[in-house]
Amino acid sequence: MSAFGSLSTPVGVVGVVSDGSAITRVTWRSDAPEGVAPAPDALVEEALAQLRAYFDGRLRTFDVPIDLGDQTVATRAVLMALYETVGHGETITYGGLAARSGTTVPARGIGSIMGANPVPLIVPCHRVVAGDGLGGYSGGDPGEGLVTKRWLLEHEGALPTSLF
Repeated sequence: MSAFGSLSTPVGVVGVVSDGSAITRVTWRSDAPEGVAPAPDALVEEALAQLRAYFDGRLRTFDVPIDLGDQTVATRAVLMALYETVGHGETITYGGLAARSGTTVPARGIGSIMGANPVPLIVPCHRVVAGDGLGGYSGGDPGEGLVTKRWLLEHEGALPTSLF
């Protein structure tokens, strides 16, 4: 049975779903998705503790087990290349991640994969940027995607803190 818990963060409320053996979803929502128990389990509690430590500046690498769900081979390769090779405070371009993943996914396709990432923050899609700027981001509160992406990258030291 799936379990759910949430955490208020500087970029909105983050929700975490577990199937009891892995984290299966990270979302920007405070209520449990339909069919998911609103009570957390031990794995949700650990993920929330790690997220709290991340936002407090005390954690750089998540180590909770994740399950990306049903994905194509290429999508899984791209997400795992990001998860395993782009660390805290680093960024990579869409094209760079395409090349690093060893797939034939074009740079534009990388953006679609990032938008469908089931476990953002843990698989750090916010670290994937365009060659000429931030690129897009669908995380955070509605309409706040790029503000959220900028905040996360500034928090990690990948971008200088904005003066405004």
